[in-house]
Amino acid sequence: MRGQIAAGQLLTEQTMAITCEELPRHLASGLKPLYVIYGDAPLLAIEAADSIRAAARSAGYGEREIYIVERHFKWNELRSSAQSLSLFASRKLVDLRIPSGKPGVEGGQALQDYCANMSEDVLTLISLPRLDKTAQKSQWFTALQQHGVMISADDIPRNALPRWIAARLKRQDQTADDAILEFLADRCEGNLLAAFQEIQKLALLFPAGSLSLDQVRDAVMDVARYDIFKLSEAMLSGNAARYAHILDGLRAEGTATVLILWAISEEIRTLGKVLLAAQRGGNISNAMRDARVWGPRTGLIESASRRLRFPHIERAMQQAARLDKIIKGLRQGDVWDELLQLGLRFAK
Repeated sequence: MRGQIAAGQLLTEQTMAITCEELPRHLASGLKPLYVIYGDAPLLAIEAADSIRAAARSAGYGEREIYIVERHFKWNELRSSAQSLSLFASRKLVDLRIPSGKPGVEGGQALQDYCANMSEDVLTLISLPRLDKTAQKSQWFTALQQHGVMISADDIPRNALPRWIAARLKRQDQTADDAILEFLADRCEGNLLAAFQEIQKLALLFPAGSLSLDQVRDAVMDVARYDIFKLSEAMLSGNAARYAHILDGLRAEGTATVLILWAISEEIRTLGKVLLAAQRGGNISNAMRDARVWGPRTGLIESASRRLRFPHIERAMQQAARLDKIIKGLRQGDVWDELLQLGLRFAK
């Protein structure tokens, strides 16, 4: 069944760039001869590649050859692959992966030659990491742009993460309000794979429909980092005994101190933003909204902001900076004792 990739389009195809979200709609309209996935979000890259491979199988590309470009990779294998088909398949998928994003001089020329001689019976999928500006201006990357569909698989920025989570929830017939989406985004920022796993967990735990904040909070917090965020809650509430107890538990479990410091520092910085705004005559409620304080954190931040003053936060951040150096081995000190003392600064 030929025709989904028109031979006459092979050399005249203009540069096409789409996002991972746009890919399913694009594939539904027919396949192109070359797809290039590049970016720093492994989850999105894997999903995009899986979608292309599935579409290729459905379109009759019965053979698949995988090439991983490592040291001493033989580029002539790629050239010969595009020119040969097995006796058992009239179409095939060439799956080329370049983990380093640097094909080298020989590889760069091989990619240019490959683009200039593509066959209508071969669909090519090339996977790359995030590329710097120099790589994106190279002749080999320009050739890929001219002949292929470029799919950006970059990480989702924080301001777009709630919308991405909402779209994922919609796929499993679930919905959540803005406060819940912000809560999830705060917990998963910088780790799409963690967000993906938490969203899947919600589908397993709860039926289709609207999710409540209590449901999501209990489900998402029911993981290893549960105690870390409970430690932050104890600190903000000024509950010294609870803070010390949770910290001891984290130490016994071998929790990474850098992760604990990150969680605490995030709350201290947020509290500092709110206090600074209030010190300048602003309204605390408005300051919390501007600092993106949502859900269950609202009461804790508000209570702490009325109990503490900004100079207190400045000293806490200075101690956190010293603690960071201790963790990195740049100065002497007892990390766990310093973590305890940092939390006790907020005791009532």
